[in-house]
Amino acid sequence: MNRGVLMISCYRAKSHRLLLSLTHFTLSASLSTTASLEEDKEVRRQCKWFTLPSFPGASLSPSISTAKTAKAPSTTALKWVLRCCPQVPRSLIQKLFRLRQVRKESLNPAIASCLHKQAQYQQIKRVFAKDTLNSGDRIFLPITVNPAVEVEDDYICNKEEMEYIRSLEVYKDAAIVVVNKPPGLPVQGGTGVKLSLDVLVASSLKYDYSEVPRLVHRLDQDSSGILVMGRTQESTTLLHSIFRDKTCGASFNDIKNSKIILKRKYWALVIGNPQPSEGLISAPLSKLLLDDGKSERITVSEDSKNKSARHAITEYRVLRSSGHGFTWLELYPRTGRKHQLRVHCAEVLGTPILGDYKYGWNAHRKWKPFPTLKFEERLNRKAPFGLDLEGGSVSDKKPRLHLHCRQMTLPNMSLAFQHLHEQSVDDLSKLEKLDLVAPLPLHMRRSWDILNSELF
Repeated sequence: MNRGVLMISCYRAKSHRLLLSLTHFTLSASLSTTASLEEDKEVRRQCKWFTLPSFPGASLSPSISTAKTAKAPSTTALKWVLRCCPQVPRSLIQKLFRLRQVRKESLNPAIASCLHKQAQYQQIKRVFAKDTLNSGDRIFLPITVNPAVEVEDDYICNKEEMEYIRSLEVYKDAAIVVVNKPPGLPVQGGTGVKLSLDVLVASSLKYDYSEVPRLVHRLDQDSSGILVMGRTQESTTLLHSIFRDKTCGASFNDIKNSKIILKRKYWALVIGNPQPSEGLISAPLSKLLLDDGKSERITVSEDSKNKSARHAITEYRVLRSSGHGFTWLELYPRTGRKHQLRVHCAEVLGTPILGDYKYGWNAHRKWKPFPTLKFEERLNRKAPFGLDLEGGSVSDKKPRLHLHCRQMTLPNMSLAFQHLHEQSVDDLSKLEKLDLVAPLPLHMRRSWDILNSELF
């Protein structure tokens, strides 16, 4: 039996997915041998992709030492790209991952055993930033990204813009910097985004540090409130683990756990009156692809067998009812799923957040703005970066999202690293806490005043 017949026989013994993969990589029926297939695939790959060195696996030694140093000889795709491309801005690399423009090639031992070592068949697929690499994996970046050329930051703030970004600071120490994110400003770049907060912070809040502040969690573009960033690689890594463990470890069993080390509380104005006035929501969420094949939305998963569903837990309590069909809520997310609070309010409580046209469109169809208060004054301030700092309250024709990260409690990272060599930091709950508070944005303050005014 020649090699071509052996290859087909091997594939028939595998799953239908491998058969489809074989068809996908076959360029022409005239390419009858595996060697010619591999040669043609390599030519096409070199035309589109820049290939990084193979991940060595066990021979790689960790370059970062933190309180929780990983013992396993592995790393994530993001860390490997950053290590191989130190001249490329971190923000650009993260953007490539978000836009799904990074690929990974992994050896398939099951198929390789059927073929000659010189013609091993390999699978190429999209890779996510947090995916773990195995020995021999290769990462491909778009050919337009040349790691050999040093790329400068895309944007440098002028004096007025830098003053505005620095005015957003809520807290700063040696380990972290915290800002009160304004509504309308995206946290990260992406399709159609010209300026994002991470780029502006890199230009304005680096100060005398050699590293720029790095994101450790996200806020929706239209929401506002506390956003924490690490000022060093060590603090960023530890903060990443705190936010990740918060979601992975959350369950009914830890609702009264005094060792919870991260707490976030949001304020939201919802349409309707949730019943009961306080409670705990536990409703798994899953992604739903829309008809256009590109857009997606998050929804509560009704299928208990849905493997893609992720558990999501939210505590809530009523802060104040306006008497006009609106309610101010305090939301405490026990997990950190995408659009978790918006979906839980709209689909579980039946009270969508004001200004949420994605999950509460029907509730806004007959929207009528409230009359403007006599003492309400439009300042018409010129906002940097094209931001609208004035409109969006209940008195406007189109109110903006009323969701704000009001408070966050987390361990004091700076003290943790100061005493890293003197005491164990395995139990972060024993560390001194930071209690961070961010004032409401202008549109939410106006809505608060209007709904609680004697005028109504």
